[in-house]
Amino acid sequence: MQNQNLHIIKNSVIAFAMTLFFACKGNLKDIKKMDMSANEPVGISDSINVKYTDSGRLAANLISPKMYDYSNRNFSYSEFPDGILLYLYDKQNQRTTIISDYAIVYNETDLIDLRGNVVAATPEKDTLYAEQLYYDQTKQWLFTNLPVTFKSKDYVTNGEGFDSDRDFNKAEVLGVTGQFAVTE
Repeated sequence: MQNQNLHIIKNSVIAFAMTLFFACKGNLKDIKKMDMSANEPVGISDSINVKYTDSGRLAANLISPKMYDYSNRNFSYSEFPDGILLYLYDKQNQRTTIISDYAIVYNETDLIDLRGNVVAATPEKDTLYAEQLYYDQTKQWLFTNLPVTFKSKDYVTNGEGFDSDRDFNKAEVLGVTGQFAVTE
């Protein structure tokens, strides 16, 4: 009797192990698909028009034809492959306008990386031209270490970088390579 019970237990264990063995089939293609989907955006949006407020006051408005949301990444970001139009409003509701052909907003650092034909213009018509410009949303600061052209009402200045508050009140062209007076 005990031999028969041992035989039943042994057969049950073998049947269970065989079931597990045949149920677990490796499918490399499915695994690769899962890996690829982790590299895809979690969302794609068209016709973006996002408004940021601060204490009930409009602080910024970001407009773009397309956005890819990569918030599924460890270092999450949003990509704007078709560029952006960014309005930054001061407390008097004056706006600085920034445009670029491409942009990435890094969610954890509040940094916007603007690339390709970047133009930033203040209400006073001070204008910066660059191929890349960073905007630190927390510090409300613009900067780059790539060549720039900065036009103010009195001068056109070329340089190897730029550093300024968002309203260009503390604008500084770094590594000046040329400066020309503007005459009317």
